Amino acid sequence: LRHLQVSHSFVAHSSLLSVTKLKKMALSKIAFTAFMAMASVTNGMVVSDPTKTFGVRTMVKRDIKTPDPIPLEGIQEAVSVMETGRLYRYNVMPGEKSVVSKCEEEIAAYTGHKYCVGLNSCGSAIMLMMKCTGLEQGGEVLSNAFTFGAVPSAIEHAGGKAVYVESNYEHVMCVEDLEKKLVMYPNAKHVLVSHMRGKVGDMKAIADACKRHDAILLEDCAHSLGVLYDGEHSGHIGVASAISAQSYKMINSGEGGFLLTDDPDIAAKCAVYAGAYESLNSKHTTVPGPEY
Repeated sequence: LRHLQVSHSFVAHSSLLSVTKLKKMALSKIAFTAFMAMASVTNGMVVSDPTKTFGVRTMVKRDIKTPDPIPLEGIQEAVSVMETGRLYRYNVMPGEKSVVSKCEEEIAAYTGHKYCVGLNSCGSAIMLMMKCTGLEQGGEVLSNAFTFGAVPSAIEHAGGKAVYVESNYEHVMCVEDLEKKLVMYPNAKHVLVSHMRGKVGDMKAIADACKRHDAILLEDCAHSLGVLYDGEHSGHIGVASAISAQSYKMINSGEGGFLLTDDPDIAAKCAVYAGAYESLNSKHTTVPGPEY
């Protein structure tokens, strides 16, 4: 389980997480510092080409893989954490909250989920979503053909076998092909939908298909932090979702991810996989109690 535990670097970098603007959030000092790299588009990054026949075309000129610099407040907060020497999330005094716990609270509040577990990567969160919902060795998992390599890798890491579902012209999962694949692979009990590039498909139709075929729906929200579906933050149609804090995403911690769910059993299992054994769950603030 060592590689699944929240790494020292994640805890240290958690105070470097940055969000330029997350409206309607009342952030504590540490939590604000933990959110200060949310991507924002500035005038210098975007140009328009008025010569295009079908309206104005907007193009991003800046290298989108170049993260924003860490603000001074974030650097100072990171230094204050390092000065304590407590870089491991469970090495906090009784009654204190680790920086990771404070980040989990703010993430859960922002997305509207009841439970949140911080992990070393979104790939680990995706893998644990499947393990915590009963994926068996060799089990088939239906997932987008259009996705990032980390997704099928997480399926393999969880012991599953990826079965690819075609995308439609909107670059989201094709519901018709999902129906076909659910019939072709009746033993597939997991459907993992990736919201690639922040595009969310017809999740109600996908959920209905999963219900008809008794499949568990999971959401990869690595690209969709801040994206709403039907007036609610993405990640609420499936039983669990995963978001990313890797440098190219909306929150920058170098590496990192979060598993989000409203299901107490999934949250409890994930916390144990991540290292919260021997009553360490008491040092989490966004997982259920010891009764689970």
